[in-house]
Amino acid sequence: MPLFEVSTPWRKYPAVVERGAVSRLPEFLPPRHGKLFIVTTHDVWALHAERVVGALAHRSFDVLFFAGAEENKRIAHDEQLAEQMAEKGADRSSVVIAFGGGIVTDLAGFLAAIFMRGVPVIQVPTTLLAQVDASVGGKTGANLIAGKNLVGSFHQPLAVLIDPAVLATLPEREYRAGLYEIIKTGVIASEPLFRLLADERDAVLGQHHHAVDHIIAESVRIKAEVVSEDERETGRRKILNFGHTFGHALEAETHYTGFLHGEAVSWGMRAATYLARDLGLLAADQAKSIVYVLDRYGPIPSPDGIGAEALQSRLVRDKKTIQSKIHFVLPVRIGEVVVKSDVAPEPVLKAIGKALGDCR
Repeated sequence: MPLFEVSTPWRKYPAVVERGAVSRLPEFLPPRHGKLFIVTTHDVWALHAERVVGALAHRSFDVLFFAGAEENKRIAHDEQLAEQMAEKGADRSSVVIAFGGGIVTDLAGFLAAIFMRGVPVIQVPTTLLAQVDASVGGKTGANLIAGKNLVGSFHQPLAVLIDPAVLATLPEREYRAGLYEIIKTGVIASEPLFRLLADERDAVLGQHHHAVDHIIAESVRIKAEVVSEDERETGRRKILNFGHTFGHALEAETHYTGFLHGEAVSWGMRAATYLARDLGLLAADQAKSIVYVLDRYGPIPSPDGIGAEALQSRLVRDKKTIQSKIHFVLPVRIGEVVVKSDVAPEPVLKAIGKALGDCR
């Protein structure tokens, strides 16, 4: 299985995609590391503790449990985790191991970034969404009531260890939520990846090894390439936000309940696709193909009770909005997107309304 290097001014590190990758944890620990702290959730630990315990044989470590769920991805929980680390004797040589889904990788990464002004972290993602997106690239953060990931930092890990085998225990809904991030990757940067998802739906949903391992590896390869070119999201990395501007608005408006992150991104990609089509940036047949594939991997929850105007007002508070200019990532063809910040409110509201209507 492949290894992809993420190279940034801050750090160069590997993203390993390999069945059994968790067993390689000791290879990526600093030679003179201090205490090890594994941040995880009770359900992940119950399912996969033996993988970590086996890998860290003869090494002592402490397990710090986080409640999980998007609504708990708040600074207060990181403060509690930091207090536990301090009580257990953590210092600047300590290492945080983030072992869980995207919420854990974000929050544990942020914990590592701020504890004693920064300690190392190793990302070991256990959900598909975390494997192909959240764990790679060094973005860490927590939510505010006002919006998603409005507090955070860039803190690159020592390594990312991606083991597709752990996905066998993932609930189907969580697995599908991760697939939406892979669809996103295909739309923004790889028509072949998008076509594979369109043509091999049964193999992908059935978790056939050849299909799953390939789509994960391709997604990680592309993200590693983009992050290496633009660590701080001042240029090309913005394309990774396709579907996220609209999706984050949906998550905030529903108070981070009702929609998994990937489901909100799926809805957001639908809205962005309609907006691109209506602005004349995307051909109608290409828009139809994107919506068709999103439908094929659905359904997502119905956004009942959510108004288009309320979602539009949320867009202004997105962390990617600068000086009141909303930045939309819009497809111009499958495999290529552009960033537009000069979009009038009317077509945005229309696209939101159309996407809401599709999913009701």
